Amino acid sequence: MTAKNSDRSYIKKLLMIAIPMMVQNGISNFVNLLDNLMIGQVGTNALSGVAIANQLIFVFYLVIFGATAGVGIFTAQYKGKDDTDGIRYTFRFKIVFNALIAIICTLVLAFLSPVLINLFLLGEGDPADAAETLVIGVDYMHIILISLVPIGITQAYSGTLRDLGSTKVPMFSSICAIFVNLVGNFLLIYGHFGLPALGAVGAAIATVISRFVELGILVIYTGKHPDLFPFIKGAFSRFSIPGKLVLRFILKALPLMANETLWSLGMTFINQCYSYRSLDSVAALNIESTLWNLMGVAFIAMGEAVGIMMGHILGAGKLDEAREKANKMRWVTVLCGIAFALIMAAIAPFFPLLYNTSEYIRSLATGFILISAATMPFCAYSHASYFIIRSGGNALLTMIFDSVYTWVVTVTLAFYLSRYTAINITLMIAIVRGLEVFKALIAFFFVRSGIWIRNIVK
Repeated sequence: MTAKNSDRSYIKKLLMIAIPMMVQNGISNFVNLLDNLMIGQVGTNALSGVAIANQLIFVFYLVIFGATAGVGIFTAQYKGKDDTDGIRYTFRFKIVFNALIAIICTLVLAFLSPVLINLFLLGEGDPADAAETLVIGVDYMHIILISLVPIGITQAYSGTLRDLGSTKVPMFSSICAIFVNLVGNFLLIYGHFGLPALGAVGAAIATVISRFVELGILVIYTGKHPDLFPFIKGAFSRFSIPGKLVLRFILKALPLMANETLWSLGMTFINQCYSYRSLDSVAALNIESTLWNLMGVAFIAMGEAVGIMMGHILGAGKLDEAREKANKMRWVTVLCGIAFALIMAAIAPFFPLLYNTSEYIRSLATGFILISAATMPFCAYSHASYFIIRSGGNALLTMIFDSVYTWVVTVTLAFYLSRYTAINITLMIAIVRGLEVFKALIAFFFVRSGIWIRNIVK
């Protein structure tokens, strides 16, 4: 096969993995947009309370993501090696590890959610609004906590299927869950068809129901198709993992889980710095992040697909090929980032008009959206680079590039600007997010060095 045909073959495989994830994430984020609009119609305080609670849940998501991804490095490389037993062992480990993490996080957030949510309500603003926002956020959080264990087990299933390159089943289960969530929101937020109007609490109940639906579909479909997913045969009959592998999985999972935890806590702290400067920024950032999540689905899915493909290449022992394919796949991700950044910039003046909030918050949101659009191509480059670096299992390099950079550079700057300067919130966000350019430069040198190129399943 010529080099040109080889590139086309890899890009075709990349798209086959990425497109279902794009569809899944795109629909999910579109429904999140509708959720935000529905909650936003209840009022600004409801919008802010749900946004803060979800910021804390976001930390849990990334802890679970890190735990699943740490073992997923082995899953992808076992796939390249055609080792079904190895894949089965990683699946079992994910089930147990994710369930334990979910239980711990549920207990922590159940007791500490009022304190944690209140940290976002210390900025300038009306104390009555802050008090109402706190109540709404805590009520929403306590219901959402019911879904954390199902989310952990769902990630074990969907993460394993994605690492194997099978992204259509997770897409289908997610779309079904999204539909359930959307209908539930319509019925429970406003109280249609004789049901009570529960506002933000109704949105939480609908979300919990949808999470159970998603898990049920994954469990039933995977169990009924052992020919497509051989790892599921006997996966629960002898639920054991060789001790030597458990140690290896833990040694990879814990650093990546720590990285995702530290990174998500860093992003949460940065948002707290923004809210310290202005409570209005909480609602405006929620509007901006909703659109960012919708526009970012392409490059985010492409970045994850690049990591899966690189895992298969490394697991197959094609180390010389890895560097060349990594660079070409990364630029496909950047093109996605550029395309959607242009769309984001074009609709920036109009998107905030969909929300029932003040003109000042809308103008803030427009400025934040334009800043995000300007940095999206650099985020796409860094995102793909992160998954490339991670695919070889180099946890230390991954942490330096991701969470260490976030805390040492980004968090430090955000804290200084929020506490020791008088610059307005829009300029502050522009400076902090402008650091993505510097991070992309670091990514260039890290990937180019080839230090990440390793086979860990020999």
